[in-house]
Amino acid sequence: MSRKVAVVAVGGNSLIKDSQHQTVPDQWDAARETGKHIARMIAQGWDVVLTHGNGPQVGFILRRSELAAHELHEVPLDSCVADTQGAIGYMFQQVLMNEFRKMNMYKPVATVVTQVLVDRSDPAFQNPTKPIGSFMDEATARRRQAEGWHVIEDAGRGWRRVVASPKPLEILEQDVIKTMVDAGIIVIAVGGGGIPVIRNEQGDLQGIAAVIDKDLASSLLARNIKADLFLISTAVEKVALNFGQPNQVWLDHMTLAEAKAYMAEGHFKKGSMLPKIQAIIEYLEHGGKEALVTNPENIERALAGETGTRIVP
Repeated sequence: MSRKVAVVAVGGNSLIKDSQHQTVPDQWDAARETGKHIARMIAQGWDVVLTHGNGPQVGFILRRSELAAHELHEVPLDSCVADTQGAIGYMFQQVLMNEFRKMNMYKPVATVVTQVLVDRSDPAFQNPTKPIGSFMDEATARRRQAEGWHVIEDAGRGWRRVVASPKPLEILEQDVIKTMVDAGIIVIAVGGGGIPVIRNEQGDLQGIAAVIDKDLASSLLARNIKADLFLISTAVEKVALNFGQPNQVWLDHMTLAEAKAYMAEGHFKKGSMLPKIQAIIEYLEHGGKEALVTNPENIERALAGETGTRIVP
């Protein structure tokens, strides 16, 4: 049987359920829950590249770094992304291996620390919007600003650092990922949208302080490795119009044209569903076959066509 390849992008809720469950043991519990459903998908014959968010985890590393600054060097943002790719990749590797063992099935799993190229003249660098790290008082914020940080005052709660969210252009380890998928390996990659890197004046790669949208990076990977399915696993079972309003409507199905029309009408919120729909639109516009949006516990049912929102060209 010819194998089908899916890129499965799991959201932050796949690791951190809520503010009461943030510890590493809590994250393991959440990873086991999500991993179980992905393992069942793999047992059905899918080859999977698993991608994931890392926002809270990067925030924790930055906070530790700030608290320890009187004693230890601080950790730059690109290193934080690499650290979380390793730690979260390790979690999903172990969880999937354990699930496969319970199913009496052998399937190798590996994590690829993934760099994603962005353009250093991307307009996002002129207008950084992504808040990261802890709140600061104004004096600290001004000192950091003098050191080259961009800072904003956040709704009366204090000052925060903001970084750019540039467009992902190229996944540098893409050929490695494709080779592994072709060899039947389950791959965890593009964690947190990838480690943002630029080419400097000499043409060398170097890390840069930025945050890449994980859904856009996952979409880029899905279309470049010609995945049969792009599945976004998030906090809701289906996509809705008028989300949270009395006239809310859950969607079972959308075409590319409908998705674009709903997006233009402002149905998808900037911080939640909008980047996911944008990522799906990019995937389908570049030859993608189909996309699915659902929550982790409904992955198998969504694949069977029983729930979730299916988006097709």
